[in-house]
Amino acid sequence: MSPPLLIIGNFLSEAGGSRGASEEFAERLRGNGCGVLTTSWKPAKIARLADMMMTVIKRRRDYAVAQVNVYSGSAFFWAEATCAALRLLGKPYVLTLHGGNLPEFAASWPRRVGYLLTSAKAVTAPSGYLKQRLDPYCADEIRVIPNPIEVEAYAFRERGPVRPNLVWLRAFHNIYDPMLAVKVLDALTTRYSRARLTMVGPDKTDGSLQQTRMEAKRAGLDDRIAFLGHVSKKDVPQILGGGDVFLNTTKVDNTPVSVIEAMACGLCVVSTRVGGTPFLISNEEDGLLVRCGDARAMASAVRRFLEAPAFARSCSQNARRKVEKWNWTNVLGEWERLFSTVCSSGEADLTAKCAKGIRTMEPMTTGPRDHETTASFS
Repeated sequence: MSPPLLIIGNFLSEAGGSRGASEEFAERLRGNGCGVLTTSWKPAKIARLADMMMTVIKRRRDYAVAQVNVYSGSAFFWAEATCAALRLLGKPYVLTLHGGNLPEFAASWPRRVGYLLTSAKAVTAPSGYLKQRLDPYCADEIRVIPNPIEVEAYAFRERGPVRPNLVWLRAFHNIYDPMLAVKVLDALTTRYSRARLTMVGPDKTDGSLQQTRMEAKRAGLDDRIAFLGHVSKKDVPQILGGGDVFLNTTKVDNTPVSVIEAMACGLCVVSTRVGGTPFLISNEEDGLLVRCGDARAMASAVRRFLEAPAFARSCSQNARRKVEKWNWTNVLGEWERLFSTVCSSGEADLTAKCAKGIRTMEPMTTGPRDHETTASFS
């Protein structure tokens, strides 16, 4: 059992937002008998930061260790501020890195990122991609702990032969390139008259949903695409179960939970080769990777699954076997051991550790490219 814990991250479902991974993580720990505090559920930026800071300070007697989720963009500075408060209080903390844009952000702010990472008792990441790219900024080696899922909740169906039933599951935002999925369907319909696409995810209000609908109308695909909008997490396995091929069209990515869920259900996954996706999907073994933004290449990959049943079956089986290792029971135990170790190791010499980290960083460059959302549907 882990010591009393404060989790600083996304808890937005209470305010009508998407349910983040941190929320289920907190519930799982509580279910194991661990004391867990969380912050913040407030969607407004100023109120959110204030809530985080107040929780860190006012509830300082109620937790022994903190987990701080670190994203790029403005959310990084929230993590930076809360960690400064934790250091003043003498509270040890673990940083968990998120988002395919974080390495780019670190290149723009090397000193600040290096200081934050070297100040932590431990740094974790859900993928080998973030570990590879951000290890140079960290005094100690980054520990990879994968995004877990409840594997048993995702009924496995072996694909092969494969039907032309496509599923897309992300937020409607430019970085996830939802229009690419429509273009892929358009490229398939000349040969597969029964090809269909189901698109699932909330509208992030950057115009992507409207543009995707317009693209579908322009291509004459209105009757072939189902826009389901935001759905409950409990409904995801059923929706995925109705499809045979999963499209991950993103421009920026790390280790998307939606892809892991699709693999658990046995869908044949076709993804853009960006960020951490090559660390999640082994090309030709449990999925296919294509160039970012290339509708023709993605449609060709889908056709390969449709026309090679034995290959589709192999990928479907391998994908399920891979994600079975990331079941909650296994991953949660790893987290609990880490928190116990961090809590019992005593206070680190943060000043010396941070100074060492700063000396190894390159000079600070210009400001970050702040285009990553802090809460994603993944």
